[in-house]
Amino acid sequence: MAEISIRMAENEADIQTARKLCEEWLEWHWAAYPADWPVEGNPMDRAHFRETLDDLPDIHARPRGGIFIAFVDGRPAGCVMYNEASADTAEFNRMFVSENGRGHGLGRAMLDVMFGQMVADGYSRVIFSSAIFLTHAKTMYEKAGFVAMPHPRGFPDAWRQYVYFMERPLT
Repeated sequence: MAEISIRMAENEADIQTARKLCEEWLEWHWAAYPADWPVEGNPMDRAHFRETLDDLPDIHARPRGGIFIAFVDGRPAGCVMYNEASADTAEFNRMFVSENGRGHGLGRAMLDVMFGQMVADGYSRVIFSSAIFLTHAKTMYEKAGFVAMPHPRGFPDAWRQYVYFMERPLT
């Protein structure tokens, strides 16, 4: 049986590990991206995404955010990050389990560890958005207690049919 561990990023080496996992996720995203979806204005645009990776420590800074890294047998295999959306609401994003980490329940395990930290940080609710073509992920989120929520005010009309939003209470 594989040894699974999940911990919050604590130093620059951990941030670099999270960035590498995110880069792997970006490549997976574009390989799986449906051909009939728009590309222009895509939030996963490579140049924009790389700028985001540079800013990870600021975007997810403690004490109101965090970056978690999951390991399988000591090797980095997944990540998830969160930050403050409002005083009582956290938003998570950049959740990814690498191909070598799949099949170990890492996605759900990372959510559970992150939820615990969010509660400790004072949040009572969590939200996120994802692409509708990631059906396997949506099933996991539903099993974790997430329910559909409306698109936020100002969300681009051109992307409404491609992206869904979900929420879940933390307490």
